[in-house]
Amino acid sequence: MHIKTFVAATVGLGLVTLSACGAESSGTSSAADSRTVTLVSHDSWAVSKNVLADFEKKSGYKVKVLTDGDAGQAVNKAILTKDNPQGDVFFGVDNTLLSRALDNGLFQSYEAKGLDRVGGAYQLDSGKHRVTPVDYGDICVNYDKKYFADHKLAPPTSYDDLIKPAYKNLLVTENASTSSPGLGFVLGTAAKYGDDGWADYWKKLKANGVKVVDGWEQAYNEEFSGSAGGRKAGADRPLVVSYASSPPAEVIYGDPRPSTAPTGVATGTCFRQIEFAGLLSNAGNAKGGKALIDFLISQEFQKDMPLNMFVYPVVEGVGVPAEFTAYGPAAKAPETMDPAKIAQHRDQWVKSWTSLVLK
Repeated sequence: MHIKTFVAATVGLGLVTLSACGAESSGTSSAADSRTVTLVSHDSWAVSKNVLADFEKKSGYKVKVLTDGDAGQAVNKAILTKDNPQGDVFFGVDNTLLSRALDNGLFQSYEAKGLDRVGGAYQLDSGKHRVTPVDYGDICVNYDKKYFADHKLAPPTSYDDLIKPAYKNLLVTENASTSSPGLGFVLGTAAKYGDDGWADYWKKLKANGVKVVDGWEQAYNEEFSGSAGGRKAGADRPLVVSYASSPPAEVIYGDPRPSTAPTGVATGTCFRQIEFAGLLSNAGNAKGGKALIDFLISQEFQKDMPLNMFVYPVVEGVGVPAEFTAYGPAAKAPETMDPAKIAQHRDQWVKSWTSLVLK
């Protein structure tokens, strides 16, 4: 999430993307380059080299990856460039932004091979197949265990706790207009407090000193005192909007590796996020794009995904690593919201949130 991405979500530490966005902005495959397929994604995209190499060997396609910021930024850019897209497949649009992508005609229909193995609860566009579910995760507030132990303060467990005086000036979150975890957190509060109550909740959260930054990378790795990056940066916020699967990342990438996770999850602050991939409407290499989407829901990729992007597989029967069970189990009762309701209210909610919190 990994979606920090997190996510995701994705959300791991020390993940290296395969190719950076920048000079390679004209990623559309030409006829002369039909053996290259280009994936456009958010900064948290990651895959094991051997798994990708196996796909390239079996399919005959060379994969080029362009990453472009947090998921919200990446989706917005993909919409702006849809007539002359950077690539063939976009990965990382989630349920919070799905209707924006679909309404703007970002994707063409493709029913992926193996889709029958993906749980029905994740197939939010099942009738038209413009997107394929790839993973899910839970956007939740994480806390720095050491800070709360040192201050002899119980960590928060719910949305209600976050507006209490004891937690003043402790939380950092992401901008809902540019970040998918930031938007997911806002939607979680809307699901919790309803159409009439969420804005009042944010007024209280602002009065209690919530800090807002552009994206997950900055919030988690620069502002959050519980992360390895935050500790190096001298961060002073012991609460951050991240993912339920962030604690396992802190263990797995810890140097030295800790015996227990240094961070915990406020389980009453979670919102379920589902990430999708789609074949871009004007993809230069649609055939290669279809093969790549098939790969994303293959057993091989789905098994590889949790320890790279710290998200959960959507293909039935694919297990998760022991570290997830021990340090980052999925939320038992996350907030959810019908995609139609998100589509109806999202843009107005973000506009209202911006006025309330950023001005």
